[in-house]
Amino acid sequence: MEYQEEYRRWRSADLLDFDLGRELQNIEGDDDAIRERFAVKLKFGTAGLRGTLGAGTNRMNIWVVRQATQGVAAWVKTQGGTQSVAISYDSRLKGWNFARDAASVLAANGIHVYLYDELMPVPALSFATRYYHCNAGIMITASHNPAQYNGYKAYGPDGCQMTDDAAAVVYDAIQKTDVLTGASFMSFAEAVSKGLVQFVGNDCKEALYAAIESRQVRPGLAKTAGLKLVYSPLNGTGLVPVTRVLKDIGITDITIVPEQEYPNGYFSTCSYPNPEIYAALERGLRLAEKTGADLMLATDPDADRVGIAMKCPGGSYELVTGNEMGVLLLDYICAGRIEKGTMPKNPVAVKSIVSTPLADAVAKHYGVELRSTLTGFKWIGDQIAKLEEAGEVDRFIFGFEESYGYLAGPYVRDKDAVVSSMLICEMAAYYRSIGSSIKQRLEEIYAEYGRYLNKVDSYEFPGLTGMEKMSGIMTSLRENPPKQFGDRKVIAAVDYEKPGETGLPRANVLTYHLDDGATVVIRPSGTEPKIKTYFTTLGKNLEEAQSEKDALAAAVKPLLA
Repeated sequence: MEYQEEYRRWRSADLLDFDLGRELQNIEGDDDAIRERFAVKLKFGTAGLRGTLGAGTNRMNIWVVRQATQGVAAWVKTQGGTQSVAISYDSRLKGWNFARDAASVLAANGIHVYLYDELMPVPALSFATRYYHCNAGIMITASHNPAQYNGYKAYGPDGCQMTDDAAAVVYDAIQKTDVLTGASFMSFAEAVSKGLVQFVGNDCKEALYAAIESRQVRPGLAKTAGLKLVYSPLNGTGLVPVTRVLKDIGITDITIVPEQEYPNGYFSTCSYPNPEIYAALERGLRLAEKTGADLMLATDPDADRVGIAMKCPGGSYELVTGNEMGVLLLDYICAGRIEKGTMPKNPVAVKSIVSTPLADAVAKHYGVELRSTLTGFKWIGDQIAKLEEAGEVDRFIFGFEESYGYLAGPYVRDKDAVVSSMLICEMAAYYRSIGSSIKQRLEEIYAEYGRYLNKVDSYEFPGLTGMEKMSGIMTSLRENPPKQFGDRKVIAAVDYEKPGETGLPRANVLTYHLDDGATVVIRPSGTEPKIKTYFTTLGKNLEEAQSEKDALAAAVKPLLA
């Protein structure tokens, strides 16, 4: 059993980490625990690495990080250019250790490193990669996963997550690198003293803030609107950049959720620090009710996603979905830029294929070209890159995914909760200034375009067999395509794995168009052991749209059992 041999090799190695040594000792004789950690390896893909912290090749630890970074170094060496890499990290456990060791591996390979001297979010990493003209970027984060996870996102020179081709080169190099002995390494102190590791300067940080603040739609409006805000960084990286930008634009009445204010990789107040879910916003909601805030806002640990609760008539608060916020921001940016005369000629917005078709209707109303891409913000970044190559990057006004990720402007190439927070607060301030509200505007949009409902369900497949089960389900759906869901007939099925069928790159996604205009999309997650199902229904009112969604979900569930 090879996994037992690998376990013994790790036991006899000098791991330089007390936690790993203790874990290896504790699992001695437990074949299941050893197999879970050593029978497979974390796979490096376009999303990098993500996994549970711990010992073994199937866990996130300094040895797996060093091995992955040696793979990145091998790719960088083929690229010419500046031979440099930017690195950032968030508040997750071991984040600084992983960032420091990644810098040490790169330095030992003769590659210059620009490392943030404080935890900073995803958009800051994307920006630094572009600002310093780096070959690549590394972000140590597991996004919104629970506390036991960490991860490693890899970026290309455009500040967008790494392409398939680049990730394949990195993966091949990783396969040739022994996890314990194969990575080149020098001490961090030596790397700094030799000038191979340089800390990101204030010039870069200030340039990022300036780029974000330049995306205001109605500059100066927020200073006089009197918006009252409750904000939670969910113990992550958002506190400094979000509050800095909000105060710069004139929003000063900000109450921070005290238990979630400062970095805390244990996320002890919410086991799943994901602003998509109620539990993560619960403390903020209680504080908003207590203070009478106009808006409650929360960013995830790496501050690339943001969720909100809006104040409703009577003083209650209602969560806003990612699709609803994407539409609200698109509507606000379009209307505001037309009013201010700042709308570019032939404007372009971008959304993912699983995001609401309500955005298509709004874009059409304002004369905006709305492009649809595969799921994953790198594909939205790819559309920005195409515009840039054509000398038309200013045409890009907004991009969003239903999973609470938004971007306004081409200064970075990943979702940015800092600019999103700024625009959401500016939008709330604007509606407040004219006697309206986010809630009222959303209802007006539904009244004008129809009551769309977009819901996502997830099915988890944990453990070593999880990926195999997911693969089997997707294969079965292709071999035995459903002809109907409940009493709704499938009138068209789109398989994104079939080249040429969609005009987009191949992807493991199935979309079913139903006879009443509803759609069902089924896809495995790229970062978690889950299959996600996306439902879009359209009714005369919310109750009718919800009723159909429930019926469709009940029909889909047996197919994913």
